[in-house]
Formats: sequence, C-alpha cells, structure tokens
Amino acid sequence: MVAKTLFGFEEILARELRNLGAQKVEIGNRMVSFYGDTGFMYKANLCLRTAVKILKPITSKRIRNEKDLYDFIQTIGWSEYLDVDDTFAIHATVNSTIFSHSHYISLKTKDAIVDKFRKETGNRPSIDLDYPDLSIDIHIQQDLCTVSLDSSGGSLHHRGYRTATNIAPINEVLAAGLLLLSGWDGQCDFLDPMCGSGTMAIEAAMIACNIPANINRKEFAFEKWLDWDMDLFEKIEEACLNKTRDFHHSIIGMDKEYSAVRKANINIENANLTDFVKIKEGDFFESEKEVEGPLHIVFNPPYDERLEIDIEEFYSKIGDTLKKSYPGTNAWFITGNLEALKYVGLRPSRKIKVFNGKLEARLAKYEMYAGSKRTKFQKN
Repeated sequence: MVAKTLFGFEEILARELRNLGAQKVEIGNRMVSFYGDTGFMYKANLCLRTAVKILKPITSKRIRNEKDLYDFIQTIGWSEYLDVDDTFAIHATVNSTIFSHSHYISLKTKDAIVDKFRKETGNRPSIDLDYPDLSIDIHIQQDLCTVSLDSSGGSLHHRGYRTATNIAPINEVLAAGLLLLSGWDGQCDFLDPMCGSGTMAIEAAMIACNIPANINRKEFAFEKWLDWDMDLFEKIEEACLNKTRDFHHSIIGMDKEYSAVRKANINIENANLTDFVKIKEGDFFESEKEVEGPLHIVFNPPYDERLEIDIEEFYSKIGDTLKKSYPGTNAWFITGNLEALKYVGLRPSRKIKVFNGKLEARLAKYEMYAGSKRTKFQKN
C-alpha cells in the first residue's frame, strides 16, 4: 500500500507506520509505501496522524500512448471491485513527458471501464464525483501507469470533529505533523497561545492520550467496497481504543477573539475531549506562563497571507513575550513569511522546512531557559 503525506512528514509517517506494525516500510516523495493485510489497511486509515490518503495498488504496467492505457485498463477484472449498478470516480496524477493532461487520462480510464462492463453485461456503472462507491487512483510516472484503489475517500485531514472554523484554520494533518516534528509526546503541559478554532490543541490531546486520529470520522471509502468486513473493522477500532492512555498535564488553548474561543469549544466537544483541553479568552502578548516545570508551546500565528497584520511589530512582540514571560519553555511556531523570523529577536535553535498548502513555510523552535542559558549549562 501507499500512504500519501505532506512534504517534510515522510520520516514521521514511516515511524507511525512501523509503530502500528507495517511491514517493508519505504520512504518516497510525499509518500511512504508499506505492506499489510486488509485489517492493517483499516487500522492505518483509523490511526495514522500524518497520512492524507491510503492507496491500495492493484496493478501497474508500462504504457506508451492512450491506446496502451485503454487496453491496459480493460485487462483489469473490474467486477471484483465494482458492481454494474455501483458508481465510481477517477483521480489521475501525471508526471510524464508522454502524457500531459490528467483530466484526459481520467476520461480515457473511465471509457475503458464503462466499455468493458457494457460489453460483458449490457449495462454500465455510473460516475459520481462526490460520493462514489469506488474511488480509483491512476498514477503515471513517465511510462509507468499504476492503478490503485483509494481506501480513504476524502482526505484524511477531515477528522470529523471540526464543524466550526475561523478565517485561516490549519489543516489537521499539518497540525499533527508539526506537533510530532516538535517532539510533543504528552509528557508535560501544553499551550497554543493563538488557538483559533482549536485544531492544534485537539491534535495535541489526541497524541497525548493515544486516541486514533480518525476515530470521529464519519466514513472511509473502504466501507463501500465489495469485500468490506464490518466485524473486522469494529474489532480493530476496539483494539485501538483499548490502547488509549491517561494524561496527567494540562492542554490549554488561548485566543483573544471570543468567537474563536466559542468555535474551539464546539470542536473540542465534537472530539469528546472536554476533559483534556481547556480554551480561554486572552491576549498572548499580555500573558505569562501559568504552570510550574516545562511547558511545550506550538502555534500557528498569522503571517499576512489571509490575516493582515504589521509583520515587524507582531513578530517582535512574539519574541518579547516568550523572553519575558515564558521561562522553561520550548516554543515552536510555523510561519509562511520567511522574513518574519528576523523580527522575533531570538535565535531559533531549529528551523524545519514545511509547506502550508502550496506556501513554503518554516517550523521554528525557540528554547526559553529558566534564568540565563549560561546558568543552565553551569548547573549541568
């Protein structure tokens, strides 16, 4: 199988897969390939935090032109995956000098499937782009065409808990990946000081408690497959829920906008995490650290893409607040404005290249020591 992911998350996804029990895990570009049985495919969709989709390749072949593609698609035994009264959709990705239009590849694939059914049964399955019974993925890399079944359906960042959003919500897979990149493991207190609709705090709680990432999701594509095994899925779901763990620290989200606080609370309730996540109204720039001991901060401040701010003033305030009010803290934030980091006035100990959508961004880490850095090293 193939788990697709975002740029920069390949290593984390590979680690997630190994921890779940995947075999022959291999890292690619924005994807990780692995082996597992049907039950593992269910588990991967349910549990992986940094996967966007799980594809199940069924066959591949080298092709030179559209006729080769049509003939190849017709050799596949589609009745094993699709009934004549079912619906299907095709998604094509093309990276080739021979083929250039992914939409044309989709149409040619559709024609081949429909013609095969019509020839064999006199009838044909229909196309449904929104809620198909089978989602087919065609990937052409130069002359190699791989045909896969999409076991996820809609992107796995649609966790199912977020019904209320603000102006620039962070993608749930991106949030989970940033948290895992930051080393968050639930072993101390956590703060998102600009929490918006609460995504970062919710994902932090799910990691801390080892709650399956997609436990609140309404549906996976494999539930419409001809070989769907509900009993097996329910067994796997129960086994995953039995591995949740207690969390003995605090997870706080803060936002200065009342409307954001209200939306975050709705989403936290949807995720059944009201016992673990608390949201409060407050301005980070007027706040100070409220817990003893280590504090882990991860947040997504505005960076002038969809929210207009004075970048220089805003980011210098972030640096001042961390320096003055948050000793003993590891603070991480993502920004898509690479110039903005210059204004923080602190030297990041790490900068990791990531993408927020198509926008190149950096995840930056600032280590705020209790007392001066020199004192810390002298104590050690």
